[in-house]
Amino acid sequence: MGVIDELLSNNRAFAASVPRQHLDVRPRRRLAIVTCMDSRLNVFAALGLGEGEAHVLRNAGGVITDDVIRSLAVSQRRLGTREVMLIHHTDCGMQTLTDDGFRAELQQATGVAPAFAIESFTDLDADVRQSIRRVRRSAFLLHRDLIRGFVYDVDTHRLREIQVDPEQREPASGSLGAGLGGASDGARPTRDD
Repeated sequence: MGVIDELLSNNRAFAASVPRQHLDVRPRRRLAIVTCMDSRLNVFAALGLGEGEAHVLRNAGGVITDDVIRSLAVSQRRLGTREVMLIHHTDCGMQTLTDDGFRAELQQATGVAPAFAIESFTDLDADVRQSIRRVRRSAFLLHRDLIRGFVYDVDTHRLREIQVDPEQREPASGSLGAGLGGASDGARPTRDD
């Protein structure tokens, strides 16, 4: 039995053990969380959230990409969320590679340079600040002022808030910049956008 077959069996047991219910598609806490795909980060348990309370968007590094902005725009404009919580974490796999190195690895393995931005980083706090600024700058989002960023410690399970100086806010724009989310020229995005 493969892992997915085991998980299907787990799901059957789970579904049989809980009462049937229908939750509203709009999160009760009007909250969207953007975080990393890391398997050590159990977002609902770590924050004391229950089903139907928040949207959780995950990707490698928890970075703000064009696709994350798309999801946040739907979350805010159609499903009523107002606050955005960004959570990066210690010991992140995105700190173990470089944009150029991983791009070259993918190109060597496939013969094609990826069109997507790699978004590696070395400084967690700086990357959280950049993510906050990206959300604040997006004209597609209704609630750009209700955003906070954190670093989750995978060993202690505690959150540490990262502050962004209010003077660092910039006017909203519709794009994250060249090289993000759909660049076809293989251009590498700048990390201070």
